[in-house]
Amino acid sequence: MADDSGVVFPAGPDGRRSTAAVGRAVVADALRPVDPTGARAAEQETNWRAGYLVHFRRLVEAGLGEPEAARRIADAGLTSLHDRMRVAVDGDERPLATLGTAPAGRSLRTVEVPGGAEPERELSLPYRGSRLRGDDLARRLDAWVVCGAMEPSAADAVRTVAAHPEWLALPDRTVVVLGAGAEMGPLTALLRWGARVAGVDLPREPLWRRVLETAGRSAGTLLVPSGEEDGDLAGSAGVDLVGEVPAVAEWVASLPGGLVLGNYVYADGADNVRVSTAVDALTLRLQREHPDLALGFLATPTDVFAVPREAVEHSVGAYAGRSTPAKLLVRPLRTVSAGRLLQRGYLPGADPGVNDSLVPQQGPNYALAKRLQRWRATTARAAGTTVSMNVAPPTRTRSVVKNRALAAAYAGAHRFGVEVFEPATSNVLMAALLVHDLHTGGGPRHDQPWQDEAHAAVHGGLWRTAYAPRSALGLAAVLGLGAARG
Repeated sequence: MADDSGVVFPAGPDGRRSTAAVGRAVVADALRPVDPTGARAAEQETNWRAGYLVHFRRLVEAGLGEPEAARRIADAGLTSLHDRMRVAVDGDERPLATLGTAPAGRSLRTVEVPGGAEPERELSLPYRGSRLRGDDLARRLDAWVVCGAMEPSAADAVRTVAAHPEWLALPDRTVVVLGAGAEMGPLTALLRWGARVAGVDLPREPLWRRVLETAGRSAGTLLVPSGEEDGDLAGSAGVDLVGEVPAVAEWVASLPGGLVLGNYVYADGADNVRVSTAVDALTLRLQREHPDLALGFLATPTDVFAVPREAVEHSVGAYAGRSTPAKLLVRPLRTVSAGRLLQRGYLPGADPGVNDSLVPQQGPNYALAKRLQRWRATTARAAGTTVSMNVAPPTRTRSVVKNRALAAAYAGAHRFGVEVFEPATSNVLMAALLVHDLHTGGGPRHDQPWQDEAHAAVHGGLWRTAYAPRSALGLAAVLGLGAARG
């Protein structure tokens, strides 16, 4: 990903591109229509890197009144980000909006890679060394609901897909997977089910060699963008979306079938905001040409969500039902931590509750990139677009385990009723929810945007554990490090 071209943060008077200044301003602008006090607090935050948590929580809390409040926040946040971000071309900076009509610059040809396997005829889920199907899958879904790892609506959706295996191949559709090599993306599962998938990712030969090998072993068809007519496809495949939104837009618009634009991109630090903004610019351009474009997202569980009364009651019950040794430990731990450790998850009777699972180590750029996707999902749903956006479980992906603090917290999370999933389980589970949403018009429509976000969530237990997640994850990290050393 080029550092000085394509979608970039604006340069300040000193020539620096401040991610904190943009993040602070976008959050303030998003809050301003419904919470002027919160907007001022965000604007006056002097340490954005450490202080962003409370302001991202406020973005959710401020949207819990009238249904239009959350939509106004989403509209204002998206407008602010699009107004502030820039496109750098040959040393010149232009408004982000120019990507809506900019010429492609180059044409990407489509290479079709057919798989030679037979498509799977029933839904099966890899889990702890085995594949669950039929009654075994149903029992596992029941167990996850009982222990609080997923919302009942998620289990119901997966059961519906299992009962309709003909849905798996997504006939007459092309799913564009932005982030073809992403561990949490649906590419592998969809190809195994016989779907047609268009993969977009950076032009990195090892990545594409792996993706192409997956496609060759599959039952589906992979469509690959390439800038060259001849030569090794792994060496010529891919495109840097941050720098070539118009080229990707023209390529996607030429693909066959009903289009689904799936956003599974990820990058470290500020680049995560850049690529997420590029995807949003691509989305707007494609929506103008394809009004029936469907959208797919994965929401991170380490964020702030409003959660239903049933989740609150589960958490309150878990807090009241703690064992005697656990109860005895709480007071001294809270004393030595000045009250930060092992806070109860919700006040009894909260409806909705607010679950704050933000992880400080992931930083404000990660939070902004993921919130941008939630805002787009909210505005698109309001406009009648078919949207699939489901909360994915905490998962041991490469991006997580390379962060020592987060990896340790995940290793000890089971002590607090939180299940951390393996990537093979998560991506099939979330691909099944995508299939469900595409066959049901995005699932049920709710009165409140927060209810759309909470529906069919697979949060691993973060919403239903006895304790506020951030007040327990630090202790989980200590326990996880101890287990690793033992």
